[in-house]
Amino acid sequence: MEDEQFWVRLDEFVASHRIRVDRPKGLSYPEEPDLVYPLDYGFLEGTLSGDGAEVDVWVGSLSGGTVTGLLVTVDEKKHDAELKVLVGCTREEARQVLAIHNCGMQSAILVQRAT
Repeated sequence: MEDEQFWVRLDEFVASHRIRVDRPKGLSYPEEPDLVYPLDYGFLEGTLSGDGAEVDVWVGSLSGGTVTGLLVTVDEKKHDAELKVLVGCTREEARQVLAIHNCGMQSAILVQRAT
């Protein structure tokens, strides 16, 4: 039950902020043109993440705005660690996003919500 309370609170947190997509699906990553965003990527307006910017969000194809997972990332190049929220992502979409964050000097783990 404690796990479910976490996901409910995270759903409420996401629902209380507007998602702004600033890197739409299919766009190339600025520093690495061969890397293409597999999903819409953006942030939650009015939030604060550990890196001083807004909380990052990946938006998948499922409707309803439910949080389906989290990525915990470490980037040795930028010397930071972050939490990225997955909203409406299928399991396949979550795996695609995980692969993006497990390349170069980055590493990530995926925490998926139980269905």
